[in-house]
Amino acid sequence: MPSSAQIELWPAEKVAAASRVIYAPNGIRYASWGETRITEADLERLVGAVPATLSAALSLHAYYFVPLAIADTGDILIAPAYTVDLGDRAICHRNATFGVTEAVFLSTRLVEDRFGLAFEFFINVAHNFVEAAGVPESFSELVWSQAEAQVRGETSQDAWETRRRAQERRGTSKTIDERARSSYFESAFSDALAVYMLSLAVDFDYHDLREREYPLLSAPALAERLRHVAGLFPANQGYEFQILYRRKG
Repeated sequence: MPSSAQIELWPAEKVAAASRVIYAPNGIRYASWGETRITEADLERLVGAVPATLSAALSLHAYYFVPLAIADTGDILIAPAYTVDLGDRAICHRNATFGVTEAVFLSTRLVEDRFGLAFEFFINVAHNFVEAAGVPESFSELVWSQAEAQVRGETSQDAWETRRRAQERRGTSKTIDERARSSYFESAFSDALAVYMLSLAVDFDYHDLREREYPLLSAPALAERLRHVAGLFPANQGYEFQILYRRKG
């Protein structure tokens, strides 16, 4: 394995210029550069899981799969290979703007399996979509009805905290914190959209998404959200959306 001293770090803009950007059939732009350890077929399958109905809102984005993305005094540097030292300096993704292109550099070597990389990619796609297109009103109505019904748990720390703040009552006041509620809708929708895309690309157990800081949203409530998202953004040809419940005994 090469040492960190032997590896030349590239500026992100140079990597973008040197990479061959591919237009996937669903309209998503992506590229692979360096020793990513991802096969071309696996990458095609991963990117292809993004519903084509999302692509218009993502037309300015390009996703670069690289070994490691590193921030250094404000600059974004890309490592063409992995070392432990460089891995300690890297982060899961970095964003950069080149002209009209919003570039997202995803560190493929910081995750140990396809599940981790897929979720990192899809949560970025989901956040990018929300930034460009917002949250469908029908989804906001659904999650707020669940919140008012005190459905257990949430899909992420952000969703959990913003839901709590939105429903927090100060004294006898019944005023809803509209800013927190709007943030809650964005977090909950981004999470649901990412989990939906993840389910199209990878078979996984829902509880693999569990984090210790908050209780995970109850499975029936998540299923309701995912079915709603699937109705808004149908799966592309060759992909199938399924929810399977495991029974004990």
